Amino acid sequence: MWTFSQDVAEYAAAAETFLTVDPVGNTVPLTVLVGMKAGMRVEGAYFGWWRPGDQVLGAVFRTPPHPLGLARMPVEAIPALVEALGDREIPEVVGPVDLTDAFTAASGRQVDRVLSERLYRLGTLKIPSVPGRGRLATAGDFALLVAWCQDFHEEVELNPGDVVAYVERRLAGREFFLWEDDDAPVSLAGLQSPAGGVCRVGPVYTPPSRRRRGYGAAVTAFASRTGLEERCEQVVLFTDLANPTSNAVYQSIGYEPLTDYAHVMYRP
Repeated sequence: MWTFSQDVAEYAAAAETFLTVDPVGNTVPLTVLVGMKAGMRVEGAYFGWWRPGDQVLGAVFRTPPHPLGLARMPVEAIPALVEALGDREIPEVVGPVDLTDAFTAASGRQVDRVLSERLYRLGTLKIPSVPGRGRLATAGDFALLVAWCQDFHEEVELNPGDVVAYVERRLAGREFFLWEDDDAPVSLAGLQSPAGGVCRVGPVYTPPSRRRRGYGAAVTAFASRTGLEERCEQVVLFTDLANPTSNAVYQSIGYEPLTDYAHVMYRP
């Protein structure tokens, strides 16, 4: 049976233990939960958990305008989820590809676009030899971070919501890193706060004029090393499978592929 609530504490009490069984596979649900427990507020957010017997074995969340997020769970939970959601507006869904496929089939929705992703986990970090140095972003970088985050989301054609609030929150959490060359910022990497002992890299953005010089690999490696040395036990990231260059870059610095995910956007 699926249960839904807008109460973060109720959701955490029901589903957090289930989510932490697989902190890597559930990196996104856990990151969202950590943020909400820390005071992040999203109008219209709600959460759900699936308890077919004595234990919770599935979870979902929605923080508009972002998609309905599916935790890792048995695929048989999905038809019941679609039924339980009723007439709630679900313009997009994201999660492991077997679950998003099942959601699309059970809902009968028409797909508009699919962003195919792959989850990677860092194995042995390999530091690339790239001119420049990495550093933690500061308040003085605020305008640059807003511009680059906006450019990143426009490039990947995803809705970031309130970019200014997003940058303010992540900057306060010490979650942005910059690579500098010739004393000028040339690339950006985010590093989510730890959740279940796991940090997630993203976004990674290099302005078009600065690409093909190794800056993206360098800033990703810098953020990843900071995570392992100071913040978490494991580091992960998602890649767009339509971008073979970025997939090759991340593997070159030690990231190993784990699981395929999908971000499915439906027709109105």
